[in-house]
Amino acid sequence: MFNRTVMSDFLLLEFSEVRELQFLHFTLFLMVYLATVIGNLLIISSVALDHHLHTPMYFFLMNLAIQDLGQVSIIVPKSMINSLLNTRHISYSGCVVQVFFFLLFITSDFCILTVMAYDRYVAICNPLHYEMVINWQACSEMLAGVWIASFLYATLNTTGTFATDFCSNIINQFFCEIPQLIKLTCSDLNLTVMTTIGIGAVLAMGCFVYILVTYVQIFIMVLRLPSAKGRQKAFSTCIPHLIVCSTFIFTGCVAYLKPVSNTPSWQELLFTVIYSLVPPMMNPVIYSIRNKEIKKAMSKFLGFRYFSRHT
Repeated sequence: MFNRTVMSDFLLLEFSEVRELQFLHFTLFLMVYLATVIGNLLIISSVALDHHLHTPMYFFLMNLAIQDLGQVSIIVPKSMINSLLNTRHISYSGCVVQVFFFLLFITSDFCILTVMAYDRYVAICNPLHYEMVINWQACSEMLAGVWIASFLYATLNTTGTFATDFCSNIINQFFCEIPQLIKLTCSDLNLTVMTTIGIGAVLAMGCFVYILVTYVQIFIMVLRLPSAKGRQKAFSTCIPHLIVCSTFIFTGCVAYLKPVSNTPSWQELLFTVIYSLVPPMMNPVIYSIRNKEIKKAMSKFLGFRYFSRHT
């Protein structure tokens, strides 16, 4: 029997025993990872190097890109390496680190999305008070609050999870995911784990409801605008954001709250891939494809002078 005191590693999900399919998994994850890294690095570099983008909105966007970059980097490379080397192993300490940083980044990611919704609400619904409400001191305090709250939640959840004894080391997921680890414990859920999961679910739903209500108020305000172009621009920016947030919260809640099966499930894998990999990959597209300032800054950063003059 395995237990926490003697266990030295875990075995992650093997997508296939067929070598060709392992290479296919490596290739697909590599493409997703490169797309996510390149997109988010372009956002970070463009905002950091272009002084025209040194505003609260782009400050939050740059931090969102940093968190998205961290979120995929803590889980995807290990899965790719395992497929490439035809292994399933991850060390016990590596699993602890993966759980902690994944929770840290994914929690701060959703909190930043909530802050960004508040920023847009003030900018559109109370534009005269924007500079007074969303000043640099307020931005710094909100960002510090996001990181502190995320750090505390990740610490509490990780500590509670690994404080229990494990009866198995086989994880039916491509990274160390909390629901899969809980299934391996020898005892019932301890109070710490139950509390943190409950707090996480309540906060996630609270943030989502706040984002939804905020954008409803933004839509009401936008519908009063006399300019059809202005309404179209606002809708094209807000609706994709709501779709990504909705997908993230739905698949995340399903992955964390539904009973975990004893055998590998493609449904569970699909939900996990969607909530852990799709938002970080799509956020750079959503926040840049309709944003002329970001496109100009990216073009300038990449040296496409002609394109930047004609966007």
